[in-house]
Amino acid sequence: MERFIGMDTVMAWLLNPTLVSPQDHWGIWTALFATGAFGLFMVSAALVSTLVGLGASNVGIVPCEAPAYSVVMEFLLPLTVRLLLFRADKRQVIRSTGTLLLAFLLGSVATMVGTIVAFLLVPVKSLGQDSWKIAAVVMGSYTGGESLGVSPSVLAAGVAVDNVICAALFVLLFLLASTIPPEPPASTTAATNEESSSGNKLPPLQHASALAAAFIVCKSGAWITKLSGFKGGHIPAITVIVIILATLLPKHFGYLAPAGENIAMVLMQVFFAVVVASGSIWNVITMAPNIFIFAFVQVAVLLAVILGFGKLFCLDLKLLLLASNASIGGPTTACGMVMAKGWSSLVASGVLTGIFRVSIATFLGIDFGMLVLRHL
Repeated sequence: MERFIGMDTVMAWLLNPTLVSPQDHWGIWTALFATGAFGLFMVSAALVSTLVGLGASNVGIVPCEAPAYSVVMEFLLPLTVRLLLFRADKRQVIRSTGTLLLAFLLGSVATMVGTIVAFLLVPVKSLGQDSWKIAAVVMGSYTGGESLGVSPSVLAAGVAVDNVICAALFVLLFLLASTIPPEPPASTTAATNEESSSGNKLPPLQHASALAAAFIVCKSGAWITKLSGFKGGHIPAITVIVIILATLLPKHFGYLAPAGENIAMVLMQVFFAVVVASGSIWNVITMAPNIFIFAFVQVAVLLAVILGFGKLFCLDLKLLLLASNASIGGPTTACGMVMAKGWSSLVASGVLTGIFRVSIATFLGIDFGMLVLRHL
């Protein structure tokens, strides 16, 4: 019997040749939180967590896919974003979102320019009739689009490339932002100041209340979305709810904000580790080298255009980097970058800009592919 058990173990390892199996839930969660803790121990937490997560998945320590990753993306991530929005102020959101939205629109134009340049330079036409479609899909992924009916194998290759490119780009954005200092600490309510003066410790009740409030907001947003029948609308709904509550009840949510940010800081490091762990460099090399080169050229042109014209128009580098992040990763990664860099006044603006990116993505990717790329 022991012999057969040993053979089963060997076969399982051969099918999933990583030190931690995808089904080893305790092992996966240990690796994720250990990565987050190590990142927080270092000077640049988000960058370290990203690099460690990317390295661990590519040297065979953790798998590129695991059920725990889905839990992080589906449940912990929305909860984290809500915890970060407890300081949201409607007037500040409106003021900062305008300039950030301008930078994002510049990024959308840069994405289209980069797609055309990459499509003309890189030989993706070897994919046959799927060539312009996969180009539109890769472009759409950077603005949230869906596929145009490409073959499953080519689409899988595009997803693999997208994971690696996004992981590499997030690292680059954090490196470019390393010289930008964090914002000074936001002023809090009198209740929070009283807690700070008494030993600068946040009581367990404050953390529990922040978590409970975030869960209530997430549940309310999910319920409203289900009731309205608007598929995929839970993130916008939850964001609007928490901004309204934080604006109407600034004292109460300001009291919960420090505890919420403490919890969110830990969970955000786990998110960074998960988002790059899916980037399998080996899969890209074996499945889609041409698509990888295409995406690389596209992103390189995107950054050159958005940073070049942003400097020409005297836009803040912080906004340009955040707009680049929102153009590629959407509201969650934009929020993560804002929190990691200490740009607290841009948390709500980054989320809203990312939501706008998701809303226009499908139309932009499909229409640009059919009207432009198909005729090149």
